[in-house]
Amino acid sequence: MMEDPKYTILYVEDDETIGFLTREQLEQRGYTVHHVSDGQQALQLLNERTFDLCLLDIMLPGADGFTVAQAIRKYNTEIPILFLSARSLVEDRVKGLSLGADDYITKPFSIDELVLRIEVFRKRSSVGMLPNRLSLGTAWFDYANHQLITPTETIQLTWRENELLNLFARHPNTLLPREEILLKVWRNDDYFLGRSLDVFLSRLRKMLKKVPEVKIENVHGVGFRMILK
Repeated sequence: MMEDPKYTILYVEDDETIGFLTREQLEQRGYTVHHVSDGQQALQLLNERTFDLCLLDIMLPGADGFTVAQAIRKYNTEIPILFLSARSLVEDRVKGLSLGADDYITKPFSIDELVLRIEVFRKRSSVGMLPNRLSLGTAWFDYANHQLITPTETIQLTWRENELLNLFARHPNTLLPREEILLKVWRNDDYFLGRSLDVFLSRLRKMLKKVPEVKIENVHGVGFRMILK
C-alpha cells in the first residue's frame, strides 16, 4: 500500500472496460481516482477541485486529450500530466510532450508500469532539493515554486521541466551523460524516453535564451552540459 492514501488522480478514459479495470487496480494500491469519460467533463472537474496527477487518453469525445492538456497548462503548470494512449507514433509522443505533458505510455500497458511512472511524480525525483532560490547568471531558479525568474519575466515550469533544470542547476559546467539524466529524472533510459528528453531540452533552451549567461550544450554521442558563465 502507498504511504499517502490521499494522492488524488483525475483519470480520463472513454473505454468503459479499460477505465473500470485501471481505476479499480489503482484504487487497490491506495490511490484516490476520479474517472470521467470525456474531455469536457475533465475540464469541468478540474475547475471544481484539485488533483495531484492527470492521466489522459488522447482520443476522447467532447475534447481530445491534447486539447485538455493544453487547457490545463494555461492555468496550472505544476500538476503532472501523463498520457495513456493507443497512438504509438513518435510524432504523437512529441506532440503530447510539446503541449506540456510530463510522460506518455502507449496501450496496452501493465498496471505495474503505470504505478512505477506515477510513483516518480508522487515521490518526486531523487535529485535532491535546492535552496529556495539558486542563482543562474542574471536569473533565479526557484525549485520549490517551479519558477525560472529572469530579469524580464517569471516563467512557470512544468513538473518535468522543473526536475530537469534542477539536475542541471546542481551540476553546472559538468558533463551529464544522457543515460544518467534519463535514470535520475525519468527513472528509465529507453529509446522513447530519450526522445522525450530531447523535447524537454528544447523547451528549456527556449526559456534560457532570456538568460545569456546560461547555455545547455550538446556533447555529441555522450550527453549535455549546462554552461554557467
